[in-house]
Amino acid sequence: MISYNTQNVSLPKIRRRDTSAWIKAVAASYGKRVGDIAYIFCDDEKILEVNRQYLQHDYYTDIITFDYTEDDLISGDIFISLDTVRSNAEEQHTTYDNELHRVIIHGILHLCGINDKGPGEREIMEAAENKALAML
Repeated sequence: MISYNTQNVSLPKIRRRDTSAWIKAVAASYGKRVGDIAYIFCDDEKILEVNRQYLQHDYYTDIITFDYTEDDLISGDIFISLDTVRSNAEEQHTTYDNELHRVIIHGILHLCGINDKGPGEREIMEAAENKALAML
């Protein structure tokens, strides 16, 4: 089940049924099934609090993914700062909706096993994001 929750913000205007179907299709393209996925849309202050408390990082970010995946069943809690999504959209000269969908699927791609911290991994993640966005 995929749930969409908020803390300190209003739920973004996404078509939840269509978004959930898209997420499942992207996961299936990696041989994965969707278990329990909880999206928590929040503001910068909440994501900073989560980053400090659970990851010992003292900075803002657009997304934090907590991975509870077992075998091919992906599950996790995905925190998304709508403040940072908006800032990133402006910096990247893209629409808010496009950036929001990119971040939504970014978390799913992490749960599917794609990383973006090591050498060359960022390019692999960006290609996977673009492929997933084309499926939307």
